[in-house]
Amino acid sequence: MSRLRLPDAIAVAAVGLRARRIRTALTALGIAIAVAAVVAVLGIAESAKADLLTQLGEQGNLLTVASAESINGRTLPLPVTAAPMIARIPPVRTVTAVGSIDNVAVRRSRAIPPEQTGGMNVLAAQDSLPATMSAHMLLGRYLDATAERYPVAVLGYEAAKILGIGSLDAPTQILLGNHYFTVAGVLAPVSVAPEIDVAALISFGQAERVFGRAAGPSRIYLRADPDQVAAVAAVLTATTVPDGKDDVQVRRPSDLLVARIAAKGAFVGLFLGLGGIALLIAGVGVANIMVISVLERRGEIGLRRALGARRRHVAAQFLLESTLLAAIGGLLGIGIGVLATAVAARLGGNPLAVPPAALAAGLGAALLVGALAGLYPAVRAARLSPVEALRTL
Repeated sequence: MSRLRLPDAIAVAAVGLRARRIRTALTALGIAIAVAAVVAVLGIAESAKADLLTQLGEQGNLLTVASAESINGRTLPLPVTAAPMIARIPPVRTVTAVGSIDNVAVRRSRAIPPEQTGGMNVLAAQDSLPATMSAHMLLGRYLDATAERYPVAVLGYEAAKILGIGSLDAPTQILLGNHYFTVAGVLAPVSVAPEIDVAALISFGQAERVFGRAAGPSRIYLRADPDQVAAVAAVLTATTVPDGKDDVQVRRPSDLLVARIAAKGAFVGLFLGLGGIALLIAGVGVANIMVISVLERRGEIGLRRALGARRRHVAAQFLLESTLLAAIGGLLGIGIGVLATAVAARLGGNPLAVPPAALAAGLGAALLVGALAGLYPAVRAARLSPVEALRTL
C-alpha cells in the first residue's frame, strides 16, 4: 500500500513552493500584511494601556476640589481657608491650589489680537504644584520665591506648543493681558490635569499685584493615602465650605484615565475587525493561487498518481502547500507587527508590551485561513483523473 509520511509530505510541499518563489513571496506578503495589522493593533493598544495603567496607579490618589461657576461664566473663588483646612485632614499628604485669572489673554506679542487666545488661560499657582501633581519640568525651572516679586511665568506643555516656544536658551517673554512676563520654564504634559497643559502659570503674588486678584483659589489639588481616597473625598465638601452656602465639585482625575482605557478597548475591536477582513481577502488570494497551481501542475499530479500516489496523498500535498504558505506569511507578519509596535511605543513614549495572545492569534489565524483556502484546491487536485492529467504532459 502506498504511504506518505508527514515529513515527506512537508518536503514535497516545500519543493512546490520553492519552484514558484516570486508567486509564493507575493502571496505570503498578503498574509503577512493582514497578520501584521492584527498583531500591531493588539500590541499598540496593549502598550498604550500599560502606560495608562501606570499613570492610573500613580494618579489614583489625586483628588480635586473646584469652585462652581456663576451665570456669566466667571469662576467663583473658594474660601481662602480651604487649602489650609484640607491640609489638616490626616490622610491628606500634599495640597496645592491654583486660581484662575479671567479675561487675560496669553499672547507672544502685541501684534497678535487679544481675541486669538488659542484656548490658553492664566492661572495663579503655588510652588507646591509640581510635587502634588507629580509634574516634571521639560525646560527651565518652576516658580520660586523670586516669582512672587517679579513677572515670571511657567508654561504648560500645550501652551508652549501654541506659542511656538521650544527652547529657553535665550530670554523669552510672553504677553499676559498687557504685561510682559519672562518664561522661566515649561512643564511636561500633566495627563490628569489638562487645564495645566494649556495655562500660563504665575505666582499668587503677581496675580494680586499685576491683575488685582485677591480672592481665594478656584481649584485645589490634593493627594491622599491610597486606601483613604474615598473617605477623604466624602469630607472635602464640608471641609472646603463649612457653612454649606456654596457649591463645590469634588472629582477624581484618574476617572479620565479609566474612560480612556475603555475608549481604546472599543477602537481595538473595530481595528481587529478590519484586520480580519484583510486576512479574509488574503485567504481568497491564497485559494486563487492554489487553484491556478493545480491547473498548471496537472501533469505532475497525473504522474504521481500513475506512480502509486493515492487521492489523499495529492490532497495532503496541496493542503500542506497552502498551510505552509500561510505559515510563512504569518511568521513574517508577526515580525512586522512587533516591529511596528516597538516603533509606535518608542514614538509615543509608552512601554513596549506585546501580549503573547496576539502572537498566537496572528499565527493561528494565518494557519486557519491557509488551511481553509487550500481545502478546495486540494479536493480538486485529488479528483483529477490520472489519465486526463497525464495528457497535459
